This record gives sequence, structure tokens and C-alpha cells, in this order.
Amino acid sequence: MDVLQQMKNWGLAHHPRWLIAFRVVLGLFLFMKGISFMRDMNGLEELVAHTRFSNSASWIALVVTWLHLLGGFLIVIGLFTRLAIAVQIPILLGALIFINQPSVNALEFLFAFIILLLLGFFFVLGGGPISLDQFFSRHKA
Repeated sequence: MDVLQQMKNWGLAHHPRWLIAFRVVLGLFLFMKGISFMRDMNGLEELVAHTRFSNSASWIALVVTWLHLLGGFLIVIGLFTRLAIAVQIPILLGALIFINQPSVNALEFLFAFIILLLLGFFFVLGGGPISLDQFFSRHKA
């Protein structure tokens, strides 16, 4: 049995139903953050422009915005949950390392760190028993 199958089986056996609310809230937060970035694309471009990736700031801002929108939506409905989370983790790591320095804004840094921890937690657990991932795996045959 491969590692992903073992993670899936462990996640389904150890996933209380009340954790689904946390997964949905996490997805909604990422989706709303994507909407926030869409409303203020120039602000996000300015944040990226002050890093070493300033040459491609507009491209990075656009990709981050759309990945937050799509990833947040997929996490909410529980479809391709681990894949959506795997795409979000590097974005949050980049935000923590390059943009949100603890000395600049401690509250935003702490909030981004908590979101990153939740992403890691749900990467291991998966979508849970009430998700489209589970629905499609049950109705595969």
C-alpha cells in the first residue's frame, strides 16, 4: 500500500465530523482572501514588488489570486482537497518568508502561520467523511 493510500485510510479513520467545519472555514477564508486580492490587485503587486521577485510581481499577484479562489472553493466542497492544499502551502510559505516578516506586522504573520498549520493538518487528514472526495471514492464502482 502506498503512502497516499495509507494517509487516506488514516485520515478517514481519525476524522471527527466537527473538523469539517474547520475545513470549510479554512476554504472560505482562502476564497475570501482571493476576492480581497482581486479587489486590490495593485496592493498585492506592491507587496510582491518589495521582494526579490519584483520582476514578475503582476504575474505572481494574478496567479496567487486565482489559486486562492480556486483552492479555497475546492477545499470548501472537499474536492481534490489534498491537491488544493498542496498548492496553497507554497503560497503561504512564500508569504511568511518574503512578505510577512514578524517584525513588520506580528498579527498578520501569526494569522498566516496559523493558516499554514491548518493547511498542513488538513493535508494529512484529507477532506474527511463529508466531502466530494469521499463521495466519489464510494461511488466509483
